[in-house]
Amino acid sequence: MDEQLVQEIEMLYGQVCQALGDPKRLLILYALSRGPHYVNELAKELDIPQSTVSRHLTILRERSLVETRRESAIVYYSLADDRIIQALDLMRGMLRDRMVHKADLSEFRALNSSRTANS
Repeated sequence: MDEQLVQEIEMLYGQVCQALGDPKRLLILYALSRGPHYVNELAKELDIPQSTVSRHLTILRERSLVETRRESAIVYYSLADDRIIQALDLMRGMLRDRMVHKADLSEFRALNSSRTANS
């Protein structure tokens, strides 16, 4: 296997995938996609304790997925790169398509079963 690809995959996993491993962090990223927020705004909007939001923001900041900007005593958080939302939307679309496909298969099987039972 291509050594550069292996290194990039390892970096992707370590820097991005692990940071995306919690649904609360995904919700935070989506909230930030609508514009900069400070911790208390995020906590209120997402109905998550402020300490939990702060902990997740620390992880996202350490992985360079969010940036900070200070205005006097308030620290605003924003996305470091909007493409993370595009990537998440792509994965959500894949998941949605898989769910629709599975639902279609289930309906087909149920229909087939009822036809067999009625024969």
